[in-house]
Amino acid sequence: MFILGILIIVALVLFRMYYKVKPEDRRIDEKLKVRVFASIGMGVVGGFMIIGSLLRVIPAGNVGVQVLFGRVLTRATLSEGLHLVNPFVTLEIMSIRTQAYTMSIALEEGERYGDDAITSLTRDGLEVAMDLTVWFHLNPDIAATVYQKIGSDYVAKIVRPAARTSIRNTTVKYNAVEIYSDKREEVQNEINRSLERDFTERGIMLEKVLLRNISLPAKVKNAIEAKLEAEQDAQKMEFVLLKEQKEAERKKIEAGGISEAQQIIAKSLTGDRGRAYLSWKYLENLQSLYTSPNSTIVISPYDKSFIPLLQIK
Repeated sequence: MFILGILIIVALVLFRMYYKVKPEDRRIDEKLKVRVFASIGMGVVGGFMIIGSLLRVIPAGNVGVQVLFGRVLTRATLSEGLHLVNPFVTLEIMSIRTQAYTMSIALEEGERYGDDAITSLTRDGLEVAMDLTVWFHLNPDIAATVYQKIGSDYVAKIVRPAARTSIRNTTVKYNAVEIYSDKREEVQNEINRSLERDFTERGIMLEKVLLRNISLPAKVKNAIEAKLEAEQDAQKMEFVLLKEQKEAERKKIEAGGISEAQQIIAKSLTGDRGRAYLSWKYLENLQSLYTSPNSTIVISPYDKSFIPLLQIK
């Protein structure tokens, strides 16, 4: 566009040189108008094209890598915004925003259509399949170097193979059961550290590794589920035993309280006062039986010291 603008300006100069208006020319007014309008039009168009080729806009969340006649200007990376640049420079726009690369067993979830899960061997020789997502972004300070040495397709060249290699190198250190259960977070952290080293060396900043799903062979998965079920049953039995133990302790305490109460009552029922209380209680019970609407015959033994006193109607 810059060269085209220059050509228009040159054409304008040539036009004004050869299209001259002389006083003796016919229709001098019309020729003057053509000369003026053509000059203005060509000047405006050529000027806009030249200025437009000098001004470049870098979109938000991106940087501009300048390439001049095939040579990458590694120290002249442009940040987002408006810039005045060499008109002969080619700008390569590269994103520095957070990107997510997913490898999944789900058909339409990963970056590639179909089963793209990472399959690797564990320490005990079993094969596990993993779904993984990597969050990363391009280092803006060395984006030009990344473009020069790797290219704009650094995701396919670096991110994908590095992630798959890191997972395979990590899972071989653990058993399948460990990866599936108690050491899952440890495996994820080790993959994160390994990828961070590989990415940093190549101008890529790792943000986080998400180990989303782990698929084990059916026999291993069934064994783990059986083990978990057995552990739950054991915990349930421990709870039942603890409950029974508490109940036994409660009954023991209750029996002790009853025994103590009986001893106190037995002591209180001895002597004259005790006999008097028993006589009163005995007569009270007879009175309630007597006044009862039921047809009840009561035979009450007595001696000299204990004569029942009944109300006779």
